[in-house]
Amino acid sequence: MAPQRGIQLYTPEQRQRRDSSRWTLVQGILAPVQLVICVISAVLVIRFLMTGEGYAAATVSVVIKTAALYTIMVTGAIWEKEVFGQYLLAPAFFWEDVVSFLVIALHTVYLVALAAGSMTQEQLMQVALVAYAIYVVNAAQFLWKLRMARLSAPTAQTVPQEVPA
Repeated sequence: MAPQRGIQLYTPEQRQRRDSSRWTLVQGILAPVQLVICVISAVLVIRFLMTGEGYAAATVSVVIKTAALYTIMVTGAIWEKEVFGQYLLAPAFFWEDVVSFLVIALHTVYLVALAAGSMTQEQLMQVALVAYAIYVVNAAQFLWKLRMARLSAPTAQTVPQEVPA
């Protein structure tokens, strides 16, 4: 499906800033790393909820996932500033940022409740799973935007190739 005409994710200047920003590479590395961490952590959390075993491993994995999330959010805000001129909620990524805030809020609730001892182990792991489910929605939003950006990118003019006689 081709992107709708008239909808451009980036202006030519923003595209140039995006392509020249080192933060684009950082985001490109951190995003799949965070996804792998999430998958491993989700397996550990589900294992704990199903068997009652492995609470420590599940807890460490959620803390690592949260650290990865905070890192990608901070570096993503820097990227948005370089590309769009504002740290967050740039029009091109407004809804992705809004959902990211919800994901961050849930991860933070997990950390605060863990530190305060205000939830049971099962409740903590349930919060983690809800955070992960919304994270998957957020990751899908970003993948859609990546696809839209690629589909709306100007195509390079092809140089005719000489065919040997």
